[in-house]
Amino acid sequence: MLSPVFSQPPPDLNRRLAKLTSILDVAKAMSAERDLDLLLPLILFEATKVVEADRCSLFILDRERNELWSKVAQGAKNEIRLPVGSGVAGQVAHTGAIINIPDAYADSRFNRSFDVSSGYQTKTILCVPMRDANGDVTGVIQALNKLDGQGFNAEDEELLLALGAQAAGAIENALLHEEINRLFEGFVSASVVAIEARDPTTAGHSGRVADLTVSLAQTLEHLSSGPYARVHFSASELQELRYASLLHDFGKVGVREPVLVKAEKLYPHELDVLRARFQLARKDLQLQSYRRRYEAVKRRGQEAASDIEAEEEARLAAELKHLLEVFDFVLTCNRPTVLAQGGFERLADLGHLRFEDSEGLPQPLLLPREIQSLSIPRGTLSPEERREIESHVEHTYRFLTQIPWTRALRRVPEIAYAHHEKLDGTGYPRAIPERTIPIQSRMMSIADIYDALTASDRPYKKAVPHTLALDILKRETDSGQLDRELFRIFVEAEIPRRALRSPPK
Repeated sequence: MLSPVFSQPPPDLNRRLAKLTSILDVAKAMSAERDLDLLLPLILFEATKVVEADRCSLFILDRERNELWSKVAQGAKNEIRLPVGSGVAGQVAHTGAIINIPDAYADSRFNRSFDVSSGYQTKTILCVPMRDANGDVTGVIQALNKLDGQGFNAEDEELLLALGAQAAGAIENALLHEEINRLFEGFVSASVVAIEARDPTTAGHSGRVADLTVSLAQTLEHLSSGPYARVHFSASELQELRYASLLHDFGKVGVREPVLVKAEKLYPHELDVLRARFQLARKDLQLQSYRRRYEAVKRRGQEAASDIEAEEEARLAAELKHLLEVFDFVLTCNRPTVLAQGGFERLADLGHLRFEDSEGLPQPLLLPREIQSLSIPRGTLSPEERREIESHVEHTYRFLTQIPWTRALRRVPEIAYAHHEKLDGTGYPRAIPERTIPIQSRMMSIADIYDALTASDRPYKKAVPHTLALDILKRETDSGQLDRELFRIFVEAEIPRRALRSPPK
């Protein structure tokens, strides 16, 4: 019995199978690539291989301007733009029909200006439309100079059309991805403007925190030892971290503006009322002095008027001096500084001072709520106002969770939510334990505190020098509030110097 003879497939068939396989492989690669700057060279590289051309160009249709544009034309250095209907590529975009030219210089549709400017000699041309799922032309692929010296054939047309269809879908997805990115970028930028409009003195804070945090995250990639040696953030994760950092304070739009920008312990209108009360007290002292002079003259006679005048002038001067000293002390208490020893007791004693109003009724020189505000031990905020400021984190989280983030950005609300949490559980607003605080939030906490300390002078505080800021951060690290290893990297990698344009002093 004769055994069957299996012949090998003809070489042409093998070649065609290899090209089809290549198209399938590049289709997979194209479907996974969202960066247009990486996708377009990939398409051209594969198109050149599939049709065995010397070089290829890809043009995308800009419907608004009725133009074709190309960022990647092999052999061209700059972006090319040409009107639809002009040249070979423009005609293919206009008609949707394939153009296959065996001799470029013998065809009137060929524009020789490119060859003249580049020194390249075009011989054969194959230009095919790229169509989307609806069959609409979205661009063209143009192949130049078949490597075997012959013209492009029907198989080349078929293969380039197939590749173009795959490319059209991939490019559309990449363009949509770019549009979404631009949308988010615009939204985030507008949100930062809104934050800074509420408190212009903190302008730039969100951007600096983002730069510091992202720079610290990128530094982790280069570690070869330690707990963060294997931590790596992808491009989309870095974008997620950047957005969370830029928006970490957005909830301040929900905090009352007077509280947000409170520079001293008393609000400006409260200090104005207090100053007016001291002026009334001054007038009352003067009035009381003149009344005593009148009564003294009645008792002692006109001949004692000169002595009475001298006595009262001295007494009034002493009383006015004391009143002025009290007011100066109040102004000192009003500043966001820690009072000297005994200062709080003196404030309480001043609560007993009285003056007479226009109806002769005694009135307190300092009201209880003013004494309470002036007795704030640190900063300018009362406990209630501090809770209101701290509520910005909750406002931020509620706001960010309303946004339909993409899957790659879905953790933006979570990361921003934890930027004021502490590893020892003393942070706010949730006082969550260490294990539940994301590493991104831990990095942002260090960046946020550093910038808040070193930022240009604000109405309620002076800027802290770089070295002192690091000392303060170290104390918080030693007390278990901040991540020790991340702080070490922040210092040793000189993140502030690398991330910020102005080197710290």
